[in-house]
Amino acid sequence: MVTLGMKIPWTIQMSSFHAMLVVFLVLSSFRVEICYGQAGDGDGDGAVAAPPPEQEDCDGIFLSYQFTSREKELPRLKNVSAQAWAFKSEATILNAGSTELKAWKMYIGFQHREILVEAEGALLVDGGDLPVQLGTKGATFAGNPMTDLKTMIDTAGDYTQIQSKIKFKGTQFGLGTKATPMPKSISLVNDGFKCPNARIRGKSTMFVCCKKDPKFKAKKIEKTKFMPKQKGDLSITYDVLQTFANNYLAQVTIENNHPLGRLDHWNITWEWMKGEFINNMRGAYTHKKDSTECLYGMAGKFYKDLDFSQVMNCEKRPVITDLPADRKDDPKVGKLPNCCRNGTILPGLMDKSQSQSIFQLQVFKLPPDDNRTALTPPQKWKINGALNPSYKCGPPIRIDPTQFPDPSGLQATSASVASWQVVCNITKPSVPRCCVSFSAYYSDSVVPCSTCACGCKITDTGKCSPREPAMLLPAEALLVPFANRTEKAKAWAKIKHYDVPKKLPCPDNCGVSLNWHIDSDYSNGWTARLTLFNWGNDPFQDWYTAVKMNKAYADYENVYSFNGTRMEKEVNSTIMFTGLKGLNYLIGIKNGSDPNKNPMVPGKQQSVISFKKKHFHNIDIKAGEGFPTRVLFNGEECAIPKRFPRNNAQHLNSNALMVLCIAILTFLFMTDRFH
Repeated sequence: MVTLGMKIPWTIQMSSFHAMLVVFLVLSSFRVEICYGQAGDGDGDGAVAAPPPEQEDCDGIFLSYQFTSREKELPRLKNVSAQAWAFKSEATILNAGSTELKAWKMYIGFQHREILVEAEGALLVDGGDLPVQLGTKGATFAGNPMTDLKTMIDTAGDYTQIQSKIKFKGTQFGLGTKATPMPKSISLVNDGFKCPNARIRGKSTMFVCCKKDPKFKAKKIEKTKFMPKQKGDLSITYDVLQTFANNYLAQVTIENNHPLGRLDHWNITWEWMKGEFINNMRGAYTHKKDSTECLYGMAGKFYKDLDFSQVMNCEKRPVITDLPADRKDDPKVGKLPNCCRNGTILPGLMDKSQSQSIFQLQVFKLPPDDNRTALTPPQKWKINGALNPSYKCGPPIRIDPTQFPDPSGLQATSASVASWQVVCNITKPSVPRCCVSFSAYYSDSVVPCSTCACGCKITDTGKCSPREPAMLLPAEALLVPFANRTEKAKAWAKIKHYDVPKKLPCPDNCGVSLNWHIDSDYSNGWTARLTLFNWGNDPFQDWYTAVKMNKAYADYENVYSFNGTRMEKEVNSTIMFTGLKGLNYLIGIKNGSDPNKNPMVPGKQQSVISFKKKHFHNIDIKAGEGFPTRVLFNGEECAIPKRFPRNNAQHLNSNALMVLCIAILTFLFMTDRFH
């Protein structure tokens, strides 16, 4: 034991000195680079700067972005543009105006290949999950849980009700150690506001004051307590119909508003925010029925007497799908209007009665939300289907309670306890799932679907070329799967003297393909033949396709084996085709007559389409004006070839042309010599 005043032996003192020296050397060997955002005066102390003085002069919505700090991440690279930095920043949106801002949305133009890991106080408008790669396009955020911003006048200057903050954490790339990575811009996305270019104060603060646009003419709508219903391609309403102390009954309504959008075998998913779970459902079911997460989680501790074996789903992100048609009248899970169609939602233009889908669910809650009025809708909504358009969904927005016909049958209405709306819009997918081929009576060769039209797997590109253009084919080759076309393509190229690449092009990899064939061209009209091929195993019931014809649209006359509808108001220059009664079923691929010898046979539907030459008498069919410029199948946009069929004489390759030229010159020489 060592007491105060005792002499410590020299050896102990030296060993302590050596230990301290070793610790110092170890610590000094680590180099941590941290860059702090500078305050307005450039003191660089890392503290968040005071609000810019321009905030006092703002009569509108004041937005600001404050870069806080960044720290170099491993691995340490010499390449500055590839070096990763962990960054922190904060965005603020303040209502400095005289009217309430509902459902605020703020755009931040991140431009340094940011990977956003955390956004406390907001959600991505497109419903994406974190972490997310933003690249250089930036992102739009919506408030969560604070969606609306009241005014100072209504709150006596309570900043907790008029201001919202978003705290960001993430990774960004590029820029040197002394640089301050700032977004290219910030702005308010809400309709009716106009934002000037954002300004920068110091090096780390960006701000802008967005004011009401005097030229914006808002549609006159009835004044409501909450936001009015928004327009979108797909509208999802989350209505709370009944509420109790620890659970509530909700109804989800999916409504298709797009003239060409549809869903087949839809799957919908969301994320519970406060530990909720689904006790039972009507009109739909979850893909997984597992009570493990409830039993061993907070739900199991709170609901000690609940039989969790009967609980529908305990997942934080349940996947829900529609019931099949044979469950429609089931007293336990059916008996609900607009349910049980096997996940099919059609466009209203095609069938209004099938443009909506409904299901109900009983949701159990956890403390501290175990009271009637504590209602929190799920977030991060997503919906998709089989060979359907891709949808991006925004966050749920509180709307006025939905009005329903009174169940008693009297001429009265009843309202939901609370309602939220989720708006989903169609986005163009990076890779299509259907493709189009072109052919014509004046050309022996078919222009097939483009190489990798529906994407190519990396494992396949070693055997084929994803960049080589698709080889021209004989017409009969369209009737067989791609695997059986190789020999036909090679033989056709040999007959027609086409060039054959050393590495053959990859297949189109599409589950559905369409062929547009110019059938005839005469003085006062012309005809085309549209054929649909289903190369997948699943059939398509109530299929439809739409073609945009541009110049030829005005002269569309008739279709003979399909139903044809001009979409004059909904989509410009587009004709919609559906199957006739009894022909509205596009079957899947099946075995040939002899599976050992014959290739598989795709499901097919075909019709002739006639056009006049009344409005455009000089339409140039052979130049491509008789081919569609856009084709959709079941709402999914299909890949279209970049070339048109040419006259047979135009298909000669360079070698054939050389041979032809030599033959012509020889003939002329011999003729001249003979004379």
